[in-house]
Amino acid sequence: MGIAQYDPTAPDRPAWNAGRKVGVKKPLKQRQIWAIRFFLDREGRMRDRALFFLAIDSKLRGCDLAKLKIGSLVPGTEIRNRAMIVQQKTSRPIQFEITTDVRACLLSWLELRGGTVDDYAFPSRVDHADHLSTRQYAKLEDEWVTAIGLRREYYGTHSLRRTKAAMIYKATGNLRAIQILLGQTKIENTVRYLGVDIEVRWN
Repeated sequence: MGIAQYDPTAPDRPAWNAGRKVGVKKPLKQRQIWAIRFFLDREGRMRDRALFFLAIDSKLRGCDLAKLKIGSLVPGTEIRNRAMIVQQKTSRPIQFEITTDVRACLLSWLELRGGTVDDYAFPSRVDHADHLSTRQYAKLEDEWVTAIGLRREYYGTHSLRRTKAAMIYKATGNLRAIQILLGQTKIENTVRYLGVDIEVRWN
């Protein structure tokens, strides 16, 4: 939907995607993941490290990741091996694994963060009772990738969601498994999301 030529704001209003690369964002490679980890460790950014690795591990959309509550991750004194949430976009439940290293990152962050099971795991910098905004999450992701010399226009929060899915697909070639892991309703959406250039047959 465009802007009418008679719209008084139209002459000076830039397009929403001006200067941006639109389309599928690149997943991160293993060496880039480790480079970001080194950067976050060096800077002592415990919250960001937990957020970064949970984003990759969980493969959640930014809107779902930002709203995770402590109780979704910690049933008692230990981080869950698997967690489940209801996706905002589809209203469907999705389960995700939390690997050992990521559980350790999360535990360190949550011990520092404090709070109760009803609090958000990643609070807003403006209002600690609220959750991290998707805009703030996107800005953090921009900072992480540019810190290791990547061009931010090629990467986005969906890069983190796509990273582990792309690795699993490369190792297994199993699109249906990726579809389930991403919580997508149609396998053709998974094909487009991964940017897979193959002919897929399904019943």
